[in-house]
Amino acid sequence: MRSVRHPQVPAQVARAARRPRPAAPAGRRTPRPRLTGLGGGLFACVAMLLVAGISWLLFDSSLFAYGLLFLPVAAATALWVRPADLITAPVCVPIAFAAGVWPVSGGSGGFGGELMGVVSALSLHAGWLYAGTLVAALIALVRRAALSGRRRAARRGSSSAAY
Repeated sequence: MRSVRHPQVPAQVARAARRPRPAAPAGRRTPRPRLTGLGGGLFACVAMLLVAGISWLLFDSSLFAYGLLFLPVAAATALWVRPADLITAPVCVPIAFAAGVWPVSGGSGGFGGELMGVVSALSLHAGWLYAGTLVAALIALVRRAALSGRRRAARRGSSSAAY
């Protein structure tokens, strides 16, 4: 048998159109960015270049300030990346640290001197690099576990509703 669709009465359509939408919860009023893996890497690199510029201008090329400001960039990158691309956050964050360290590395004397300054800065301040990578990895891990838990609960809820 064919099912027949009954058209809605115009009064029902008008009532549905006038019905106000529910307000967003207080904690979710601002949109959360959802970056792809590449977008997260680009965000982290640009943010670290800006942090390096701020450290160069305000803190006289302080690698301590650069490393300290690296931690919130790592956390933001891990928080803003899409759930499908969570694995990229702990990968792109150290690359961004290395990309942004050049302006504050203190190298001098041509390409070789600049390269030695970058390598020295990376080796002497590896603690900040490891800490930021650990922050990004922990946030990605917690987000992945929460996502898996929600999916498992939704599966359990849908399978129990079928009985």
